[in-house]
Amino acid sequence: MLPSTSNYLLKNGRVPASLLEMKLIAPSASTVATTGSENNFCLVDLEIAAGAIAQIIPAGTKPVSSSGDISVVDLQGGLVWPCFVDMHTHLDKGHIWERSPNPDGTFGGALETVRADAEKHWNAEDVYRRMQFGLKCSYAHGTKAIRTHIDSAGEQGTVSLAVFEALQAEWGDRLIMQAVSLVSLDYFLTPAGEKLADRIAQIGGILGGVAYMNPDLDKQLDRVFALAKERNLNLDFHTDESDDPESVTLREVAKTAIRHEFSGQIICGHCCSLAVQPPDLVTETLELVKQANIGIVSLPMCNLYLQDRQSGRTPRWRGVTLLHELKAAGIPVAVASDNCRDPFYGFGDHDVLEVFNMSVRIAHLDRPWEDWPRTVTTTPADLMGLQNVGRIGVGLPADLILFKARNFSELLSRSQRDRTVLRQGREIDTTLPDYRELDDLLQEESAVETAAIQTKPGWCAG
Repeated sequence: MLPSTSNYLLKNGRVPASLLEMKLIAPSASTVATTGSENNFCLVDLEIAAGAIAQIIPAGTKPVSSSGDISVVDLQGGLVWPCFVDMHTHLDKGHIWERSPNPDGTFGGALETVRADAEKHWNAEDVYRRMQFGLKCSYAHGTKAIRTHIDSAGEQGTVSLAVFEALQAEWGDRLIMQAVSLVSLDYFLTPAGEKLADRIAQIGGILGGVAYMNPDLDKQLDRVFALAKERNLNLDFHTDESDDPESVTLREVAKTAIRHEFSGQIICGHCCSLAVQPPDLVTETLELVKQANIGIVSLPMCNLYLQDRQSGRTPRWRGVTLLHELKAAGIPVAVASDNCRDPFYGFGDHDVLEVFNMSVRIAHLDRPWEDWPRTVTTTPADLMGLQNVGRIGVGLPADLILFKARNFSELLSRSQRDRTVLRQGREIDTTLPDYRELDDLLQEESAVETAAIQTKPGWCAG
């Protein structure tokens, strides 16, 4: 437990060097020692005062406060991270798995199942309660900022965007929330698409959609970029979420951005097919993406779940994009949660540490570690336009996560459910919401499913 006072010292904490804003640290901190080149942690003391980080100094090198006695918490070498940034989620789809599981685990199965569930269930109360449940999980795990894509076509878009606005207002003191429209790009060629762009501008959101290869793709992209420029909106696309090497929508988005001289921020998510394209096409695409100043967000858990799934056959690839090559080309790269307990991904708990943990395993983000911790903190914060989030520095809010783990091996080998989350220097309640909060939303389907199971041979009740 942390002291109840607003001023105290966190002693002997290890901070990943890549997450420290070095220019903000007191000059004497230039001698901060690391635990070795592999892990590259800085052993520091952090003084917390009035909700902010007042000082960061090498552990034990000098008195921290000249104002007299100060409470001290010895972290004993435990890791200190800034709060997480989860920049690609689908909160409006979340937690429908029990009533609408994916029948075959495929991308097509997910699309059809979600469409049917939305038509039957997605009224304002249903969307609100499931989105709120996801926010409770994110907050308890230590997320500070979250961007969610919202299915935005027709009346469903009207309902879900209104729910987002309500939750954004209610959670404004705890979470920074951003909304992205999610429609197929042909929607923007219609009058409804223009009205959607106006609505996104009204709520301060990001214009987005799913890019598919089709004969009208250039026309669709031109229209989206024009709508965004007219309304001073940033853009966020789903691109190439497949293993088809002929799917090159990432390249086409980049070419369109260059053609329009677009100055806003562009994000492209997934980009899976880049990993199965020939080297010359990859090189060309990376050069265009770099020139267009596009940031990439990879969704390793969801893509691992959906990509290359065929019945009775072991998948041959992980489904993720070329994270190492993108980063080496100087392109900003983030990783994020994507879907949670819905037909696109049947698991998850809105825990960005799990996202980082799985990303390390799936995409080999170790050996060496370098600055990969920035993919769930500093980099997505920068791409979302959040200058004081996802980093640790003097004068910044004391929005921190304290782990007992002392290195990456310990951090990524256990669940870290005993983490301590600080918001403005105060310890928050990290109790996760109970799944039973959603029981009545699933009651009808659960009864039908149970009845079906009971009729099967060999069913056992106890």
